[in-house]
Amino acid sequence: MLVDPGLLEATLTTALAGGGDFAEVFVEDRRSSSARLDDGRIEELVSGRERGAGVRVVRGETTGFAHTSDLGPAGLADAARAAASAAAASATGTTRQVALGGPGREATPDVVVLPESVPKATKIEMLKRADDAARSEGGAIRSVSAGYAEGRRRILVANSDGLIASDDRIRTRFSVQAVASGDAGMQTGYDAPGRTMGFEFYDEFAVDEIARRAARQAITLLDSVPAPSGKVPVVLKRGAGGVLFHEACGHGLEADLVERDASVFAGKVGERVAAAGVTLIDDGTFAREWGTFAIDDEGQPARSNTLIDDGILTDYMWDLVRARKAGRVSSGNGRRETYQELPMVRMTNTYLAAGDTDPEAIIADTDFGVYCVQLGGGQVNTATGDFVFGVTEGYLIEGGKITRPIRAAQLIGNGPAALRDIDAIGNDFATWTGMCGKSGQSVPVSSGQPTLRVGGLTIGGTAA
Repeated sequence: MLVDPGLLEATLTTALAGGGDFAEVFVEDRRSSSARLDDGRIEELVSGRERGAGVRVVRGETTGFAHTSDLGPAGLADAARAAASAAAASATGTTRQVALGGPGREATPDVVVLPESVPKATKIEMLKRADDAARSEGGAIRSVSAGYAEGRRRILVANSDGLIASDDRIRTRFSVQAVASGDAGMQTGYDAPGRTMGFEFYDEFAVDEIARRAARQAITLLDSVPAPSGKVPVVLKRGAGGVLFHEACGHGLEADLVERDASVFAGKVGERVAAAGVTLIDDGTFAREWGTFAIDDEGQPARSNTLIDDGILTDYMWDLVRARKAGRVSSGNGRRETYQELPMVRMTNTYLAAGDTDPEAIIADTDFGVYCVQLGGGQVNTATGDFVFGVTEGYLIEGGKITRPIRAAQLIGNGPAALRDIDAIGNDFATWTGMCGKSGQSVPVSSGQPTLRVGGLTIGGTAA
């Protein structure tokens, strides 16, 4: 236990002494380690630790928050008083005593090998092996960058409802970026899988294959042709479009944006917002994915939440405070980057469920279009759903076959419109690992989808 339950009770009592409606203590102990190799040389080897607590007090529509790196009685009491003062400067309420429930079983990670137990020399050797593997794909590879990252985050949450819960999250990730040079200029390939698991991650993901995938992508793009322009059918390879639906649709289903009327999906529960067969799920319990955990950062159990069911909008994602205000339960989507931040509604592992169509049949049924294998960065307006994404790896579909790679392509469209225009859903599935930014905070997430076809999206290319 990061903090004694008796001290948590005393802190919550102090926080509510001014008459607050709700108080919470979030305690965090975070460790991280990373290494980076550039062109055969170790350029970075970093380890860090962060430890502290945030105290939140809610009074009516006002929230007070304070944080401290001092987990002793004095530090927590000072933070509790500061949060209470911020919630109500002229508090006149009576003291409310808080009694926490039993701590129960502290959540422990299902980890075979703790990454921190593995020698640094082993991790450095993996980076060098990845560099060799990428370069072995051909002389066109000009530079290689490989990165190793591990993190362990222990949290403890207690609140004035009597809740006390904990979690221990361990994540491991490996990334490779390869740059190739040829007639099409410099082209980049990238692969960076990650999972909520220990060092056994490398039993599932071989660093040599990660590196070769990145290198092969870069080399393939050397033969690319300028992307076409105009509205065409777009087939998204399994996993490739997950980030599109995460950004263009997922954020609009977060209750805080809905509450502020900053979502195109506001007020549409029960309405058709996608084509028949389209089911969108956010699942914090999903396998060992990057956004998986036992409890969210408000102590609520992770859940699988169906947001769109067979094209019908069924619900939004909720954090604890907004759920209490609406007279319902949290969906387990309250997340924060560190103890120094307030939680907000965030996605976990968000994905479109698989259908029953053979992916090869989807390609064969497309006379002309674009096949997207990997999307890059983009911009989304959650109030309208309009988006622009870069296509980092894509190909032409001609006569029902995947043909030439394309370059300099932008995918332009509208999230809800794209959902409604999905006309084929594959029976395969894959996920994408990433970090999601919102209001200055970044948290680990995954997104995914089967191979699917959107009947028409605008491609911004440079072909004449």
